[in-house]
Amino acid sequence: METVYEALVQAALAAKADHAAIAEVANIKFVEEFRQACEQNVCRKYNTNWVCPPAVGAFAELKARACRYANGLLFQTVHQMKSSFDWQGMMAAKKNHDKVFRDILAAVRNKHNLRDILPLNAGACEFCAKCSYLDNEPCRFPEEAFASVEAYGIDVIQLEKACGIPYYNGKNTVSYVGLILFNPI
Repeated sequence: METVYEALVQAALAAKADHAAIAEVANIKFVEEFRQACEQNVCRKYNTNWVCPPAVGAFAELKARACRYANGLLFQTVHQMKSSFDWQGMMAAKKNHDKVFRDILAAVRNKHNLRDILPLNAGACEFCAKCSYLDNEPCRFPEEAFASVEAYGIDVIQLEKACGIPYYNGKNTVSYVGLILFNPI
């Protein structure tokens, strides 16, 4: 089993993640209060997207869904910024992270043949320019829409520490995480 886990970590690093590790779901700390940031619309995506609150589901439901898995591939991308206020750099970094996320997900599905997975990305899904949620229509690309670790109330700082991944990566950097939950083959 250890070689499968190491292969997943190596696949994430090969796809340009800066850090990667295997997490045990039993050790993930779920914090309902973290969802309050969503409800307070901190990122301005609340009630605009199928995979963000409230549409993504209640906290207890999401926690139960995540806890059906045993492990997760946690990975982080780190991006250098011009300054800590470089909004354009942050948005470009998020696009880069999303590409890395999708590349890692493809490797997990195709090369490592994991099918029973729950992919969670950083922040709101931005696959479509305008989410069909706003038009009260079903998601047009459900296989491409991923909820965020934040929507699930996952304590990312605690999880990164538990996995030996730094939360802070230096001055003028921004870091994004992805987490693909899975059950052993």
